[in-house]
Amino acid sequence: MAVRGTIIKELEDIYSQDGNQIVILYGKQETNKQSLIKSFLENKKFFYYRCRQASELEQKRLMGNEISKKYNVRLTKGTYDEYFTRVKSGDPSKLVIVIDEFQYIVKKKNQNFLDSILKLKAKKLYPGPVMVILCCSSVTWIEQEMPETVDPKFFKKVNKSIKVDDLNFLDMVRVLPKYSVKDSIKVYGIIGGVYDYLDKWDENKSVKENVCQLILKKDGYLFDAAERMISYELRELSVYDTILCAIAAGHHKLNDLFHVTGYSRAKISVYMKNLSNFDVLEKVVSFQSGGWDNAKKGIYHIKDTYVNFWFKFIYPHLSDLYLMEPETFYDTYIEPDLDEYLERYFRNVCMEYLQILDQIGKLPFKVHKMGTWVGKTGNIDIIAQSSNRLNIVGLCNWNKDYLTLDMYEELLNTMEKAKLESDYLYFFSAKSFSKQLIELSEKDDRIELIDMNEL
Repeated sequence: MAVRGTIIKELEDIYSQDGNQIVILYGKQETNKQSLIKSFLENKKFFYYRCRQASELEQKRLMGNEISKKYNVRLTKGTYDEYFTRVKSGDPSKLVIVIDEFQYIVKKKNQNFLDSILKLKAKKLYPGPVMVILCCSSVTWIEQEMPETVDPKFFKKVNKSIKVDDLNFLDMVRVLPKYSVKDSIKVYGIIGGVYDYLDKWDENKSVKENVCQLILKKDGYLFDAAERMISYELRELSVYDTILCAIAAGHHKLNDLFHVTGYSRAKISVYMKNLSNFDVLEKVVSFQSGGWDNAKKGIYHIKDTYVNFWFKFIYPHLSDLYLMEPETFYDTYIEPDLDEYLERYFRNVCMEYLQILDQIGKLPFKVHKMGTWVGKTGNIDIIAQSSNRLNIVGLCNWNKDYLTLDMYEELLNTMEKAKLESDYLYFFSAKSFSKQLIELSEKDDRIELIDMNEL
């Protein structure tokens, strides 16, 4: 996959440099960093150790046992300094040392470990060239907790910090070459660009068949993936589930959640902050256009795609899921509302398309910032603005048979409330455009009509 190939190339470039290096490689569990690391380690001399959730003493014992076994050496001191003096490549080639889930050592406030890593880089423990890769599946810990608990001098010695993100839509389409654009968007709106999930998706089967097989069957790979992902770092799952279920049902404001859940506003705020830190939740902030009085404020969405899908379609009907056949459940609870649900993800795909056009210089101007506007009586799907405030306004239609002139006029009314003017208009439709809108676009060169299959 393109994005993973890019990361491997980045690692290879660092590996090819002279001297010693430290790299932090992190991303949530579902990005399957292990397969990426495994690919990178091919034809290289390496030592790999996966940390456990163990005491400091037990952690050292386990690592020492693996070093003794791999290199056939006798260890006597039981220190990280000793361990890193006994690893070896056996020839002049660079040795790669991978410490996976290294947060389990550092969380114990074990400064000795990081000191040994710095000595390793400084050639005080191992004479030959070495590349140290510290891997972590806790994005929250790396981005928020680690900077507060680790000595800043350590970060100064890190050559590169690489985050393994989910695939974007373009990369995802390349993973599913047999799927139409429409079906690819459906997959994008159901499981997102999570590598591990896509790896299990069978493009020789329909979207419905995959959902039934992977999600709706009790032994399906994704059956408990949403709650498994949340519980990986967050406790009190009952509170988080209650809040997420309420948001998926359309209660997007703090006050609404207060009335629906029965929790205090203070408690909801704390738990929503935790969900946001974990990239499960996000606050929707409207593009700053001047129409602030007409914009909705304090709106929250579920950011994680699969978590959103699970709590929207499955969690509220879990009893029926255990009684119904998967196909019946899909037809009853998913199919009727799926297209409406996918409108948000079609908008995201259209926005990504504009970003690609911007990168290759195919837009009328260079985009400085891009976003959406959520109003009290209407929304604007996409606003792309240049540094000198030229605007592209985008309108996205996934669900309707045609993108019509009436929809365009409704957009103009919303733009007036947002106090926004457009220099260019990009209309995206998953199906078609009305005859009147096509005729208007032929007369007005500001209007660009983009069919879904062009994406």
